[in-house]
Amino acid sequence: MTSSAQQERPGITGEAVRDLGGARWLAGATPDPETTLRTWAARPHAPLRLPCGTVFDLVSAPLLFGRRMVERLWAEGPGCGPLAERGDRLLLLAAPGTADRLAALLRWEQWGGSPRHPLPPLLCHGRGDLASLPPLERPLPGATRDRWLVAPKGPRPWLPGPEVLLWAARTGVRISISHPADQGANVYDVSRRR
Repeated sequence: MTSSAQQERPGITGEAVRDLGGARWLAGATPDPETTLRTWAARPHAPLRLPCGTVFDLVSAPLLFGRRMVERLWAEGPGCGPLAERGDRLLLLAAPGTADRLAALLRWEQWGGSPRHPLPPLLCHGRGDLASLPPLERPLPGATRDRWLVAPKGPRPWLPGPEVLLWAARTGVRISISHPADQGANVYDVSRRR
């Protein structure tokens, strides 16, 4: 952070906001971004509660499965946007409108629709929902493990859309079932059948 940025927002220093643009971007989800920034400066270790649907949507995945999705996004896809770990869930910030569209695509794909073949639940949060996100500052020792894995950077971070996240979920499932516990077992890839 430059000294001019520190002069512009006194009280927001150090680890509280590593990237003022990223904090401003997140605060833009609230009705009064300036008040939100002042509140964060006064309470840098407090979790964030932000409305979804205008600046970002949120897709929540079980931690292990979410990590597989992110591995696919980085290894073979476009990467990912801001990403946080909260409890046993991975929180992927996505482009506004993603929650509704991804939920529709998952229904169309019959994601998790079969009791014989349950798929990890992806929870989509959009307009009208509140997101509980980790604090912008590193947690205090002994605090929960909630943390940013990829913190928001700059005034407009790249956010994946519904098609990208659906692709990552599909490839994450294929990876999960393509590594059998019994290396001598016959394994058939049925993911291409339609």
